[in-house]
Formats: sequence, structure tokens, C-alpha cells
Amino acid sequence: MGRKVNPKVFRIGTTQDWKSKWFSRKNYSKYLKQDTKIRKFLKKKLKGASVAKIGIERSANNININIHTSKPGLVIGRGGAGADQLKKELKSNVLKKLKGSFKVNITEVSKPNLNAEIVCQSVIEQIEKRIPFRRVMKRTLDNVMKAGAKGARITVSGRLNGAEIARTEKLSQGQIPLHTLRADVDYSRGVAATTYGSIGVRVWIYKGEIFDDEKNNNNNLNHKK
Repeated sequence: MGRKVNPKVFRIGTTQDWKSKWFSRKNYSKYLKQDTKIRKFLKKKLKGASVAKIGIERSANNININIHTSKPGLVIGRGGAGADQLKKELKSNVLKKLKGSFKVNITEVSKPNLNAEIVCQSVIEQIEKRIPFRRVMKRTLDNVMKAGAKGARITVSGRLNGAEIARTEKLSQGQIPLHTLRADVDYSRGVAATTYGSIGVRVWIYKGEIFDDEKNNNNNLNHKK
């Protein structure tokens, strides 16, 4: 089961939260399509800015787009020029027919080496620069474990080193309990475009277990703030 189910989807409602937070009966398909377009546009536009997550919240005709990145300076730009330009392009390319208003909030990720999406992007960038994949995997795993992870695994698959037959290679350290719901397992996947073809990259990062008491304490602290 751990090999077939996305670890994040498997834990939604327990240790993981939804990326899109809204409810609609009439316009569900319309909003879902719009969310997909927003994410595709931002991932393409902010490639190289180490974007960890794009959260979308809706209320009536208003939209809040929350961009979580480890390089907020690249997104915001000098004097906020980058953020303003991003809003203009979102309005002209994706949100043309939006009747209400929308906001773009940029949040910094404090520990990028513990975020599977950022680690996956880093591995993809290095493989595309033709750095040997084994060196990339070893170096990345060391950085993740030094950052405080209890376990991590990286898998690459495809025509590795230009071989004629595609294969899969993986490297892991520590433990990754995929069947434990209270385990905080972060997961991401992506594709590296090389001259020999596409190489798939998958990353698992285990940060420890989350219990109900800890979740309640964190929620109480957030409410007090």
C-alpha cells in the first residue's frame, strides 16, 4: 500500500492539510480548473525560486494565493517590483474573468532541506546540469539528515548516465514508516529533462511522529498569536 498511495494524500486530515481551502456546489469544476491553472503558471514563472507550496483560499469572489518559498527575495524583487509584476501577469493570463479581487502572500520556508518539494527541485536542477546522479543523491541525503530529518529516501529512474536500458536506483537513510498515519512524511516527485530523455525523481522525508496533543498545542499557540 505504501508504494501505491501518495504519502501526502494518504495523510490528509490527520497530519497533512489541503492545499486549496474553499467549498462550492455550483462552480466546483470551474474553481478546480482555475486552481490548476494558477499553480501551473506560478510553477513555470517561479522556476528556480524554490517554491515549496502554493496554497489557495477563496471567500465569495476573493482569492488569497499563498506562496511558500525559501527564496522570498527572488519572488518579491527590489522594492516589491517582482510581486507587483507577478500580480499583473496573473491577472492578464489566468484571472481575466475574475470579478472580485485577489491577493498574493509570500511566506518564507525556514528549513528548506526538510521540504520534499524544494529538495526534489534541487535534485532535478543538478541532474539537468549533468552532475553525476549518485553524487547528487548522496550529497542531498546528507544535507537532509543534517537538517534534522529522521529518515529520507531519493529515487531516480530513467536512462541514467545515458544507458540504453532504463533503470531505477534509490538511496535512503534512517527510517520511513509509510503505513503509520501519525508519521510526518513529506513527499514530492518531478521530472528532469536531459538530452537522453526524462528522468523521474521522487523524494520522501520523515520528520518524526505527530500526536493529537502536539497538534492541539500548536493550534492553541497560533490562535493566541
